[in-house]
Amino acid sequence: MEFSLLYPQNAEKKTAPLTPECINDLSIEFIIDALTNVKYEKDHIRRMMTQMTDDEEVIRYRCDVFDDFLRFPVLREKMEELTLKLKDLQDLERFQKDQEAPALWSLINRLREIDDYVSCINMIKDTLLSLDIQSDGMKQLFAIVTDISKESGFEELKADIDETLAKASRLRSITIGVNLDSLLRPKTAGIVSLNTTEFTDSGLMKRFMTFAQNKDDLNDDLNTEGKTRFHPANPSGALNIGVSEARLNLSTHETFFETSEMTGGDPLSNAIKKPVTNIMKRTVNDIKSTLKRYVNVSGYSLISLLPEILFYVRWAELTDKILATGMPMCKAKVLPTENREILFKDIYNLKLAINKVKGEEIDIITNDLEFNDDHRIFILTGPNRGGKTIFTQAVGFGVLLAQLGLYVPASEFALSPCDNIFTHFPADENDTVDLGRLGEESQRLSQIFDVATGKSMLLLNESLATTSVAEGLFIAKDVVKAMRYLGCRCIFNTHMHDLARHLDTFNQETEGDSKVESLVTGVYEGHRSFKVSIIPPQGMSYAKDIAEKYGVTYENIKRHIDDKATKN
Repeated sequence: MEFSLLYPQNAEKKTAPLTPECINDLSIEFIIDALTNVKYEKDHIRRMMTQMTDDEEVIRYRCDVFDDFLRFPVLREKMEELTLKLKDLQDLERFQKDQEAPALWSLINRLREIDDYVSCINMIKDTLLSLDIQSDGMKQLFAIVTDISKESGFEELKADIDETLAKASRLRSITIGVNLDSLLRPKTAGIVSLNTTEFTDSGLMKRFMTFAQNKDDLNDDLNTEGKTRFHPANPSGALNIGVSEARLNLSTHETFFETSEMTGGDPLSNAIKKPVTNIMKRTVNDIKSTLKRYVNVSGYSLISLLPEILFYVRWAELTDKILATGMPMCKAKVLPTENREILFKDIYNLKLAINKVKGEEIDIITNDLEFNDDHRIFILTGPNRGGKTIFTQAVGFGVLLAQLGLYVPASEFALSPCDNIFTHFPADENDTVDLGRLGEESQRLSQIFDVATGKSMLLLNESLATTSVAEGLFIAKDVVKAMRYLGCRCIFNTHMHDLARHLDTFNQETEGDSKVESLVTGVYEGHRSFKVSIIPPQGMSYAKDIAEKYGVTYENIKRHIDDKATKN
């Protein structure tokens, strides 16, 4: 049975990928870097973060699972321990290498593999049993591991593995019988005995030569009864190692064997593969049977949880750190998709919170806003450095994290799921050589409208600002009309204040039910701030405000010139 912590059972795993532009504009790599420094973890998290689901059931399922991870640090600790075991199973891929590894090594690997599997099952079961888990996902996982642990022979299996590994761990040396040709080159080999002690005498060759000089000590036949018990390397009694595998060093007359870096195998190990299997035939067969029953059927499905567990653990860790700074984080509430609503209080930009976690002294301003039947398209204006881009990104982060099932940087957040997020931020000049800035921006906008729907979220940041005001305004008006007709939700961050002065024209003369509204950032209750407000655009008052702040009004410049003249 396939199980996932990202999708409820029988749910359709349908997602839409974020565009490369959106991944860049929302600084996804910056976020991933804040979650982990481990490359394979980054790869897993990136794949999950860049796939959008708009399935209400899936989003609720994820939100509940993440809630359990966040509420119980001990769950994160144990689940991270589990990921280490699962990754060990995944990396070794012992099943696939059975044909490459000698039987004895294969047996030990099999034993360790199923021992790790049994440990994983017991650890998950004991951890979940001790916690007040609430999510369907974690409850289903508990039910699965409980059923597995109740299967006939599971506890006996654990005891048998422990006993067998204990015995195997005592093996320290193997005595091998080697047949030689007339030039004393090894040609066949077999097992003489398995020993619990190591050979320590380094003068074996000297002993052999001394031994060989005494003719009376040489055996005239292969009858080893009463002397040793010889286990042949194959059923016929001999296995030809071959000169291509067993090589003679002509300078020292020592024979050595090449070892495989991948499996630890070598010709000598391969030569003793069959006898070891024969010696431990019953044990090997028992392990094969057990693996087929316990691992292939139900155990290896746990490996598929590795990326999902890492995803939840790393996000829970970051969320805890942000909460520790005093900034709010909340579980999203899922609204009906057809409502096309987003409601939030105290939203802020996740990047600022991450910088705060890193120790930067930042006074983060939060904001409230609603996307509903009264306004779904916001024309956002305000002064330079007034927080327009920061707020635009914050809305994108909120939607993305909520639909991933994660906590959102806000005190309250509710949304009708979006089928995707499309961004239109200024392009790098190197990307606009062929079409020019205006042509490139227009082409990207056209591509967005080719795929966007009424359930999409559009984030436009200073779009069409690289041309003349008249040209930019002409295209921008048509873009706003198209968004109203489409029915999408949008933040259009712009310096074109005239665009926000045509609200009645957009809302009355253009077909559609997504109303356009003016949103202003930079001034709040008569004071400069990063707060956003639904008010008419401020126009020239912003230019005057900026000029006064930086001292570039005529009065300030004249005063500065006069001061310098007086000093001179």
